[in-house]
Amino acid sequence: MRRENPRLASDPAFQETHFVTIDFEGTTPTGASPEPIEVAALGIQHVPGQGPVRSGFEFQSLIRPPLHAPVTALDTKQTGITASDVAEAPDAATVLHTLDAALPARPRMLVAHHAPVEAGFIYRYRDHCPRLAYTRLICTRLLARHMWPGLPSYSLDALLAHCGIPQPAHRHRAMDDVTVTAALFRHLLTEAAREQAIASLADLVRAAGMQPRAAAPTQLELH
Repeated sequence: MRRENPRLASDPAFQETHFVTIDFEGTTPTGASPEPIEVAALGIQHVPGQGPVRSGFEFQSLIRPPLHAPVTALDTKQTGITASDVAEAPDAATVLHTLDAALPARPRMLVAHHAPVEAGFIYRYRDHCPRLAYTRLICTRLLARHMWPGLPSYSLDALLAHCGIPQPAHRHRAMDDVTVTAALFRHLLTEAAREQAIASLADLVRAAGMQPRAAAPTQLELH
């Protein structure tokens, strides 16, 4: 008798995990690392009979960058965020500490489209957001490559078009971008389950997971 393949929705680890989609907008300083000027996050959880749906967790905030990384005309052209918009906003340490405290309890995973970018922002402020800093990430770009090899582009805009997900009203604002990234992630999970390409949370991590940089061994630990 043919054995039925395992289903993603039946995996207890997947059922229990609270996915938090996250997106940063940042500055583009010359000769220095980008600094965040906005962050947004949305929760996603599996609901029996409905699949992955928004959980109700939501966070967003503007962020005042440090003096060495001011909002430039290029940043404003890209995001619509001006220097005056962030002049009275809290700094990144304060915002990420607040987000860290508001995170859902474990088990949780972060989700981002180009996860190394988000991971970089989090790592630089890891002392202020230790829960964020030690949370594994799922990259929707990697997941899309796993599901649909050979696409001409895996940019967020290209994948939204491929999936028939409408462009947000304010592309390159954190909440709009995190909302469509969450929609893309849900679409990818639905397709992965339908095609039986991913049958467990462990499969998902193998296909698109990233270890948090804060959890990587230091050079001293390697000796």
